Formats: sequence, structure tokens, C-alpha cells
Amino acid sequence: MIPYGRQNISDEDIRAVVEVLRSDWLTQGPAVERFEQDVARYCGARHAVAVSNATAALHIACLAAGLDAGDALWTSPNTFLASANCGLYCGARPDFVDIDPRTYNLNPDALEEKLARAQRQGKLPKVVVPVHFSGQSCDMARIAELAGRYGFTVIEDASHAIGGRYRGKPVGCCDFSDMAVFSFHPVKIVTTGEGGMVLTNRDDLHAKLKLLRSHGMTRDPQLMDAEPDGPWYYQQIALGFNYRLTDMQAALGSHQLLRIDEFVARRHALADRYDALLRDLPLILPWRYPDAHSALHLYVVRLRLEAIGKSHRQVFDELRQRGIGVNLHYIPLHLQPYYRRFGFRAGDFPEAEQYYREAISLPLFFGLTDDMQDQVVAAMREVLA
Repeated sequence: MIPYGRQNISDEDIRAVVEVLRSDWLTQGPAVERFEQDVARYCGARHAVAVSNATAALHIACLAAGLDAGDALWTSPNTFLASANCGLYCGARPDFVDIDPRTYNLNPDALEEKLARAQRQGKLPKVVVPVHFSGQSCDMARIAELAGRYGFTVIEDASHAIGGRYRGKPVGCCDFSDMAVFSFHPVKIVTTGEGGMVLTNRDDLHAKLKLLRSHGMTRDPQLMDAEPDGPWYYQQIALGFNYRLTDMQAALGSHQLLRIDEFVARRHALADRYDALLRDLPLILPWRYPDAHSALHLYVVRLRLEAIGKSHRQVFDELRQRGIGVNLHYIPLHLQPYYRRFGFRAGDFPEAEQYYREAISLPLFFGLTDDMQDQVVAAMREVLA
């Protein structure tokens, strides 16, 4: 079975982790701080805060933004559960903005229309979470302009997108957002096993994020309400969480980051090859936004079902039977049983729902060889013939 995604761990990556295992630090220590600095430097952001996973990163980003009970968080329906769950963790109301039919990202035209209606009703969102689906940046300049006009906080869910660029600058630079979140899950561009990070250029948000990551606890006397009893002293000054990353994971992440440009370049070469090999099949191939350089976490095709004569499920199953580990990203979030409790139903976001009826994610990862890719293409030709 050729999977849709797979990590690539080098001997050098392993040695970096072993060095930590032989050191005095295993949990959060100097390797975490170094990893934060490495990612911030790569992205051109002022601050980075490493956490245990991207869901935790989204959660503390929402808390740092002041999201609370009675507020609203808007995101894309074409995303993983965490992009909206992070709002629920804060007691906020979830809502969605339909996707652009070419990029599969949150549609800024639909966002503008929905914001105008929400303003008339007095129901503007506190936070908007644009999701850089498959590694391709949303139209962040447009979203930032709307944030300035309507007064919401922008948290980029860039879980797919480290190594990508927008308008010539790295995704994660936060030029058009308050915060950006990365994931380091094994199928992503760079892995720490599990792990996430929040980037920001704002000193106030950085301070809040660090507190929230580790129990709301501080050893800084300037933040305390009394003189410390001694060098052992700490105070809890906020309600935080144990969302810390380990030094073992951070060491892996820093070493993986050294190869990020190589990782992304190989993904682009594979995507270009797919484009050439699949162009005569009844498929809609991924569209590349001219203002962005995608990290290409995913290569998603859409089936022209009217020309294929098979159902979406048939095509999916027949590819799996041939050893091609295709997947589907994503089930529209508003159709999940839990989210239906909020009143969402089929038909609410038609572009996301139509996309779901046609989409298939093909294998794409650094270690995918040309021969393996040829097997994928051959299977596609057999199934779609």
C-alpha cells in the first residue's frame, strides 16, 4: 500500500534526538527554545511558542485573542475538526464561511458578504481562522483588510503550510494576521512526532501564549503580585494548560527544518509530474494561486463523475484495492453529528459539500519515488478507464 503521506526521518534526525536523550534535559528545555528560534527565523516572525500539537496551538491562540463564551469564531468547513473545536473549547459559537471553488480555501468574497450581514445583525465574529488547505495560503491580504474593517482577530491555521509562501514571504510571518499556527504531525511537511507552534509579531500575545502553555505559571517577579519567597518561588497568574513540547521532539523538529526547502521542492516536482501525467483524465487538477507558493501538503484531485460512470465511493475503493492509499480531506465540518447540534445542515455551504462529493487525495510525500508515482497514475488510468 502506497500511503497518501509519510514522514521522512534521516540518520541525522535520529542522532539529534539521541543527543537529547543523553543530555540533562528531556522535557521542555534548551532544544525547545532553539526550535522556536529556528522556526521564527525561517518564517520572519518575531515570536514562536512551541506546544504539544496544533490543536493545543489553536486553543491557546484563541484564548490569547480573548475568545470567550458568547463570542463567535468563523472558519472554513473544509478543514480538520480542530479548526472549529478550538473555539468551542473557549465557549464560543462556531460558524463557517464557504470555500472558493478553485483553491478550496475560505472564500474572501463569501467572508465579506457574511461580515456585512453579521454587522447589520450585531453578530460579528471575534476570531476568524482561515485554513491554508493543502499548504496553499488563503488570500491573506484581503482577509487582513476585512479584519481591519470589521475588527476581528485573524489566526491562520497554517497546519499544512510551513515552507509555503504568500506574496513572496514565508507563511507564518504574520504580516497579515495576529497569529499563525503550524502542525508537526508525521504526515505534515516537517515533523516532531506530534507537535505544534504559534507564531506572532505581538509582544502581548507572545506573553499570553507562554503563560497558557504551562499552567498559567510564572517565575518572573515582575508579573507577580508579591515579592517571591525565594529562588524556588512561582505563581499561577492565569488558568493555563500542560501543552509543553519535549526537547526530544524539538531536536527532531530543528533538524527536520534544515531540510524544509528540499522537502517542499520535491513535493512541487511530484505535483508537476502528476499534472503532466493526469491531464488527459476526467479530473479537475489542483489550481495554484499565483500569489502563493504552496507547501503542497496534499495533492487533491476532483472527479468529473459525469464523465467517469462510477461513483465517488467506487473510485476510492478500487484505488485502495490496487494498493493506492488515497484519502479524503475533508468531510465538511458542519455536517459532523456534533456540529449539527448547532443547527447546521446539508446545503448550508454548497461549495464545500460539492467538493466533498468529488475529492480524492493522492499520495504525496518526500519519499514518493517516480516509480511509486507511476503506480498511482497507472491505477488511476485503470479505474477511470
